[in-house]
Amino acid sequence: MSFGVIFDMDGVIVRSEEAHWVSWRAVALRRGIDLTYETFLSCFGRVNADCIRIMLGEGIGPEESRSIAQAKESAFRDAIRASVPLAAGTRDLLTALRAAGAKMAVGSSAPPENVALILDAGGIREFFSAAIDGDQVTRGKPAPDVFLKAGSSLSIDPARCAVIEDAPAGIRAARAAGMTAIGVATTHTRDQLLEAGAHDVLPELADLSPTFIEHLIATANTARRP
Repeated sequence: MSFGVIFDMDGVIVRSEEAHWVSWRAVALRRGIDLTYETFLSCFGRVNADCIRIMLGEGIGPEESRSIAQAKESAFRDAIRASVPLAAGTRDLLTALRAAGAKMAVGSSAPPENVALILDAGGIREFFSAAIDGDQVTRGKPAPDVFLKAGSSLSIDPARCAVIEDAPAGIRAARAAGMTAIGVATTHTRDQLLEAGAHDVLPELADLSPTFIEHLIATANTARRP
């Protein structure tokens, strides 16, 4: 039976934390805010409008928020365009999943330009049947919208889908979507991801395999039965 694997992007298939941190910190400093790394990490997995509210405060209108986000993301893309920092083992895992018959999608809170850059400049678009970005959904993570849309695009029932995530907001979104939530402890700790509801957490993307993912889906489905 076919199964689906939905990958978050930042912190999962691309190690982009440093470029995001530098870009967001520059935005905050221009507004006189000394952004902490802890606050920055708390926004991982969320759409830009939510990040701006958390990092910069509540008093920013929609138009200004969009302008801030566009400037920040343009700076981010410039920082990684020449060399996309794919996570170790990304291509090997994608190749193995394709051979195992998995259908794959990206489910990211990032804007479409970022997703396109990672998939195209990173040379991995061929593996994905769909790429759902933050502009394609009304609600960002921890709402399940992005993963439900990704699962629907693959024509795979949520119960047969696993989500690979690095952030608590994404883990909560995966669980809310009725999917198996697998954490990689790249930007958050194992305990943080388990507390958010991850079915299991591994250190890196390279530690995953098709067999492990299928087994965890089966185990999670067994646990859901009354």
